[in-house]
Amino acid sequence: MDRDRELLRHFLAAIAYRTQKALRDAPAHYPAFSAGNRVRTPVELIRHMTSLMGYVRTLFQGGSYPVKPEPLPSFMAEVERFHELVEAVGTLLASNAKCSISTEQLLQGPFADTMTHVGQLAMLRRLADAPVAPENFIYADIRADRLHADQPPPARPDKHWPEKP
Repeated sequence: MDRDRELLRHFLAAIAYRTQKALRDAPAHYPAFSAGNRVRTPVELIRHMTSLMGYVRTLFQGGSYPVKPEPLPSFMAEVERFHELVEAVGTLLASNAKCSISTEQLLQGPFADTMTHVGQLAMLRRLADAPVAPENFIYADIRADRLHADQPPPARPDKHWPEKP
């Protein structure tokens, strides 16, 4: 596997890790939390992130993926579907499958877009009065082969957290 693919897989693993950090121990009201003025709810963000990963898969395999996937019955099911697609993309990156766009385009487009939405999930946690604990991500236990929802806890959480609920 070339260095570009290794870096993309690592970035994908960072997406998986940070997504779970933003969702871990979220209160029951969080998935449907509305910040108002047509801002996506957390469940809508996860569904959109799923669509982005589905789109990436089509760049390797062809076909199409819906811009708005059908809603699943629970937030947990939505999160699992997202991680299944993250894992599928990781498998494609680890293979010799050809991609119809460049590494740079993958990174600047759907990968960066997905990471932006991860940040929105974390921001919505704060707005929902359940902020996410800070940590030094340099030391996070992020591995390219761990793309599922079962992510480790922070390796170096910040000791000083004035906003702690």
